[in-house]
Amino acid sequence: MPQPDLEDRVERADTESVGAGLDALDTPLSDRATGPAAVAKRIAARALPPIIAVALMIGVWQALWAAAFWPEFKLPAPSAVWANIWELVTTGDIVDLFWVSVHRAVIGFAISLVIAVPLGLAIANLKVVRRGIGPLVSGLQSLPSVAWVPAAILWFGLNDRAIYWVVLLGAVPSIANGLVSGLDQVPPILPRVGKALGASRLGGIRYILLPAALPGFLGGLKQGWAFSWRSLMAAELIATSPDLGEGLGQYLHNGMSLSDISLVFAGIILIFVVGVGIELLVFRPLENSVLRSRGLTRSA
Repeated sequence: MPQPDLEDRVERADTESVGAGLDALDTPLSDRATGPAAVAKRIAARALPPIIAVALMIGVWQALWAAAFWPEFKLPAPSAVWANIWELVTTGDIVDLFWVSVHRAVIGFAISLVIAVPLGLAIANLKVVRRGIGPLVSGLQSLPSVAWVPAAILWFGLNDRAIYWVVLLGAVPSIANGLVSGLDQVPPILPRVGKALGASRLGGIRYILLPAALPGFLGGLKQGWAFSWRSLMAAELIATSPDLGEGLGQYLHNGMSLSDISLVFAGIILIFVVGVGIELLVFRPLENSVLRSRGLTRSA
């Protein structure tokens, strides 16, 4: 009689060990030191490479300008470009430029999200919609959004509605296709299990499909923001009017109109800074948080 009891205890211990091992595999690794020196080392490891890259680019730019391979009206000195940017900073005009463009981009992106998510869900879950609308959405994504600017101006006039229309047509197809791509990568067993457990169709989408597709959907959101930002800059470059206010695209257009290459370079740099800033401040932390919660990356 004692022997079976001993075997049961050994079997239970083995089962608990296997379970603990599986739990350990599912737990995200976190081997970061937390001391001040370690934190400073991590910050330096992240900050130094881009700083060095930017310094090298400016150095090459300065060398090319000093060598006078191109005339001044084609390649400005870095100091002349910085002077334009610094003037915007000291006068406070840079805040107005950023506000006009960024708030348009955010509003357009938010409206695109409201439209694209139901559209993407419909394409991913309904075969008729996928066959009928799916190719059209993919075609719209490949169509340069700048092509819609003349039509938007003729339809709506030189106002914000024309600009938002161009932003929507640039962002909605990208976000919808990103969601479709994420949903297509969800293992089919997951919605079946949810249905077997009594989840309704709406509940399955909300609690199973969307969370499972979130990593892929985030990629679609990043791409959607990029399309939204590029569409906005194209619209602001072409649709210029005092009633629209001066955004970054209008600032770039002014540099072209004045044949001021340093002004053009300053506008390009500011547009680039906004794009990189949104990526680093919004999408990168969000993506890292989602991946870290699923054990797909180490804590950053």
